[in-house]
Amino acid sequence: MVKLDRLLVIDIEATCWKKVPPPEQENEIIEIGIAPIDLTTRTIEDKVSILVKPQCSTVSEFCTELTTLTQEQIDTGISFADACLHLRKKYLSEKRVWASYGDYDRRMFAKQCQARGLHYPFGVRHLNVKTLFAIAKSLPREVGMARALEMLDLPLEGTHHRGHDDAWNIARILMKLL
Repeated sequence: MVKLDRLLVIDIEATCWKKVPPPEQENEIIEIGIAPIDLTTRTIEDKVSILVKPQCSTVSEFCTELTTLTQEQIDTGISFADACLHLRKKYLSEKRVWASYGDYDRRMFAKQCQARGLHYPFGVRHLNVKTLFAIAKSLPREVGMARALEMLDLPLEGTHHRGHDDAWNIARILMKLL
């Protein structure tokens, strides 16, 4: 049974390169940002960053420039398996609706869980805020998160391309739509 008391807004950051990944490396989740929305009080409860240590890749200079995350920071993270377990236990992620801005986060979780033989930490109910925003605003196409904030006269809070800050900003967009 789906619990509708909270909506989990998730934003991930992954290893990335200016062009293609170097040999033997792949895109892997390195940060999971969470901003739960209490649907009873209509408030964003918190913003949390879970750093995830990659198994098959390292943080490139380009990735650090984009996210501000360094290899040294990521080395202090937990395993992807432990991060998935944390989502299920602390946030009841399998029983709650979750949202992200676009479909990238959902696809990355599915891909990485499948590649590692791990249990997918979410249920089937995913809300794509990027699509919802475009529909709600009668836009001819989807727009990026920063543009959506701008269209809502909301300043971007925190550091763009940091999981917890982006999750927070996505939750703010979603609150306006709700």
